[in-house]
Amino acid sequence: MPPVQRRKPTEKPSEEDLPDDDDDSQKKSHHHKKSNGGGTDKVKWSCVDSCCWFIGCVCVTWWFLLFLYNAMPASFPQYVTEAITGPLPDPPGVKLKKEGLKAKHPVVFIPGIVTGGLELWEGKHCADGLFRKRLWGGTFGEVYKRPLCWVEHMSLDNETGLDPAGIRTRAVSGLVAADYFAPGYFVWAVLIANLAHIGYEEKNMYMAAYDWRLSFQNTEVRDQTLSRMKSNIELMVSTNGGKKAVIVPHSMGVLYFLHFMKWVEAPAPMGGGGGPDWCAKHIKAVMNIGGPFLGVPKAVAGLFSAEAKDVAVARAIAPGFLDTDIFRLQTLQHVMRMTRTWDSTMSMIPKGGDTIWGGLDWSPEQGYTCSGKKQKSNGTRGEEGESLVSKKKPVNYGRIISFGKDVAEAPPSEIENIDFRGAVKGQSIPNNTCRDVWTEYHDMGIGGIKAIAEYKVYTADAVIDLLHYVAPKMMARGAAHFSYGIADDLDDPKYDHPRHWSNPLETKLPNAPEMEIYSLYGVGIPTERSYIYKLNQSPDSCIPFQIFTSAHEEDEDSCLKAGVYNVDGDETVPVLSSGFMCAKAWRGKTRFNPSGMKTYVREYNHSPPANLLEGRGTQSGAHVDIMGNFALIEDIMRVAAGGNGSDLGQDQVHSGIFEWSERIDLKL
Repeated sequence: MPPVQRRKPTEKPSEEDLPDDDDDSQKKSHHHKKSNGGGTDKVKWSCVDSCCWFIGCVCVTWWFLLFLYNAMPASFPQYVTEAITGPLPDPPGVKLKKEGLKAKHPVVFIPGIVTGGLELWEGKHCADGLFRKRLWGGTFGEVYKRPLCWVEHMSLDNETGLDPAGIRTRAVSGLVAADYFAPGYFVWAVLIANLAHIGYEEKNMYMAAYDWRLSFQNTEVRDQTLSRMKSNIELMVSTNGGKKAVIVPHSMGVLYFLHFMKWVEAPAPMGGGGGPDWCAKHIKAVMNIGGPFLGVPKAVAGLFSAEAKDVAVARAIAPGFLDTDIFRLQTLQHVMRMTRTWDSTMSMIPKGGDTIWGGLDWSPEQGYTCSGKKQKSNGTRGEEGESLVSKKKPVNYGRIISFGKDVAEAPPSEIENIDFRGAVKGQSIPNNTCRDVWTEYHDMGIGGIKAIAEYKVYTADAVIDLLHYVAPKMMARGAAHFSYGIADDLDDPKYDHPRHWSNPLETKLPNAPEMEIYSLYGVGIPTERSYIYKLNQSPDSCIPFQIFTSAHEEDEDSCLKAGVYNVDGDETVPVLSSGFMCAKAWRGKTRFNPSGMKTYVREYNHSPPANLLEGRGTQSGAHVDIMGNFALIEDIMRVAAGGNGSDLGQDQVHSGIFEWSERIDLKL
């Protein structure tokens, strides 16, 4: 078989041999090759292109799913869910209506931080066309259209904590203020709808909306919110046959109502002048949902580095993205600058110091494992169990901030602290990219930043000093409105000052023995308790500290995930903060509860939705999603309809709150 000969390719004529009138066609051909990737000057796919592509995909997917959701019959999700999981239980409103329950006591809702809508009443030139449009809540459209203008109008004055010149942003009023946080994302809407089934409407339901950015006393100074709440409760009680009100605060609203109960009975002009028996005459029960009575460690991370667990992970995945000057929007710096003007955030700083939260070598939750398995003592376990416990390193939850995993785990005797309090500030951060986004870290300088890291570990007591050091202007404002200690003598006149009224460890409950206090909260979700930090060496960052997300353990029992030690809670508030007051400090007649009003702890074990069609579920224990928990809604409705703690079954506990409370040595 003859060999196949390869054809010799024809030689291309050189450019010199081409006629002059073909120059234009050659240039076009050359340009075409480049545009198709055939040339050497291939266009590179930039980070901006990737971001735009990703945002486009998310938007298209979202609109497509929204179209399908609106196109399908209203009963379709329920039909599919019931086909998978079986028949759904009746909503609490339907169930209790069948039992014959009817509206009895007026109900007052008090929203928490960030869940209430805010609208613009006066603004700068960049906010033209936004009169009475929502800046917070709703679609958040202005965040995308004019982000820097939005930040300016959501910020408060850094000196006074009140309105900046020429800007008035106010709370939305009515039930619509916090029924939905955003389209499709309910807050109070499910509870309101169920109460309507047994006869409630706006004449016996009231949303006590307020500007959650302000300090509690400043809501009265600027907007007279406390006075309006007092008047509305009095009106509802008088128009409902003298039946006392059931108050339902959520999240920071719990602290806000604590402040209100002291304000309303205090003499004018500092207080509302209602007299020492106002609460006894007007309030049947206070049903606190997800109450951060003793603060949250999450607030420390937010004020210290403008991040929490989720932000820290995103910051680690895309280093510098949230810190750099992308599109002239330095995200974390703007967030820090804005949130540090919100005095309300300081109400969430942990209270009670090391007595409540633990020290270098102990914490109330010691021995807790995130798998849900309780560690037993060596004497009650076999040899294998003893070996497992002895090898496992104890978690020092009392160390709220540790610089390095080795410091978080080290014995106290091996930790050498170099006190930061006397460190000289100066020598500004060597970074010019963030000068237009000023934070108080600019005034600290390199020396001050290093001093903070060299102190190594911060307990609850030291955290207060740390925040005074890194944010002196913010904490100076906060010191006039909030306090974080434990009162030695509650009869001392200094505790009559409003700064103590939202701290349950520095105030007495009202003299109202027939009133009931409930603590209702979710459990079974890992919740931030303490953090491992590192110095942020990025030249693009103006925030020099960062959660060390590489500190991570895959062990099922380990609570260290992405630089955060977790404990039991509702994903935002640890059990200790939500439950301690009702489990111990207010239980029976104590110096904090001199009239001996009854207190109840009601925990709701978290159960995620079985499928996507269930939405956020009806058995969730998460901090906001619990507002749709059928069991919690039923408890609230039974009390509103005339029931009490005994009708609910008194305490309902799934966590170790009573055991942990007993470990806290607090004078009662």
